[in-house]
Amino acid sequence: MSDTPDPRDLHTDTLAIRWAQLRTDEMSHSDPIFLTSSFVYDSAAQAAARFSGEEPGNVYSRFTNPTVRSFEQRLAAMEGGESCVALASGMAAISSTFFTLLAPGDHVISSRSVFGTTNVIYDRYLKKFNIDTTLVDLNDLDQWRAAIRPETKLLYLETPSNPLSEVGDIEALARLAHDNGALLIVDNCFCTPALQKPLEMGADLVIHSATKYLDGQGRCLGGAVVGPEEILKEIHGFVRSAGPCMSPFNAWVFLKGLETLGLRMKAHSENALQLAQWLEQQPGIARVHYAGLDSHPQKALAERQQKAFGAVIAIEVEDSDGRRDRQAAWRFIDATRLLSITANLGDVKSTVTHPATTTHGRVAEEEKQRSGISENLIRIAVGLEDVGDLKNDLGLGIKALGFE
Repeated sequence: MSDTPDPRDLHTDTLAIRWAQLRTDEMSHSDPIFLTSSFVYDSAAQAAARFSGEEPGNVYSRFTNPTVRSFEQRLAAMEGGESCVALASGMAAISSTFFTLLAPGDHVISSRSVFGTTNVIYDRYLKKFNIDTTLVDLNDLDQWRAAIRPETKLLYLETPSNPLSEVGDIEALARLAHDNGALLIVDNCFCTPALQKPLEMGADLVIHSATKYLDGQGRCLGGAVVGPEEILKEIHGFVRSAGPCMSPFNAWVFLKGLETLGLRMKAHSENALQLAQWLEQQPGIARVHYAGLDSHPQKALAERQQKAFGAVIAIEVEDSDGRRDRQAAWRFIDATRLLSITANLGDVKSTVTHPATTTHGRVAEEEKQRSGISENLIRIAVGLEDVGDLKNDLGLGIKALGFE
């Protein structure tokens, strides 16, 4: 419609609620959901034109569905990207991007501080196609520079990282990538566009696990890639052929999640900062990893890139006898009663997990150590419960370490 505003003129919170909203002839105020596998045509000629791409329109829900398209358009607008492809999970988004953009002989430089399963993709699957990966420390630009080769095609990072909340300099890495003919891909799962917009800082593609904060209530699996139309066409083609598509129902759930994303991320961040500051003062807590703390080495960079610091805290624990091991971590976790022991995050419910044996359990022991995934490390994804109640629950964990 001619009177549709330019998304660049609207705030992210408004786009999250209003952009790309579908209206059927029934004129429902809430987004409709199109639970159909296929679509019908007025004629055989129209069917042929739709399948060939000569005529726009729906073909088959593996690659064209109105509800999924609405989610894609809304998230793209929120991130400030030209286009978006929705996928079945965050890992589907990552692997589809890799297999679309890379060819045998190519080289990837990645932060070693990424979700554990991403490392499995590097070690077990990209290697099968003679695609090499070099892991570097997220915040050491000299390591990134030294790793560049003529065949380097992608630089990949999460910022803030999982689970240690390390922060990468997106603008500096974008310059490095582009000076060497490579693309920069940023996983924006922990911040979402409510807190950080990597494309505005020079990133070429943004990856999401929609399962996390875009949903916000731990209901559905999904992923997304946002970026230029030219690149996204290729990824969409891969999804059409390989099939890691998002279901219409999940897309509808994510649309509902986006409507409250800004409010939730602000509240998550406020709760997490209060909890991180409190944890730093508690016995048995040897170290707290959270970018909002003055003790965090990249706090200034996080303040420059992000509107707030997000919801994920990592702590290193020690018991009253000075042991910093798996047993101490497990005693702490098992003593909590309110927090959910689960490896998921992004939920309104606070969760707690032991990364070394869950999210990073399949990572080689040597790489865990280099990445800071120690046996006494615990990840807390702070939800929206009352902070006082969360402190009381974590206090049970501190008592289990032998401290009163």
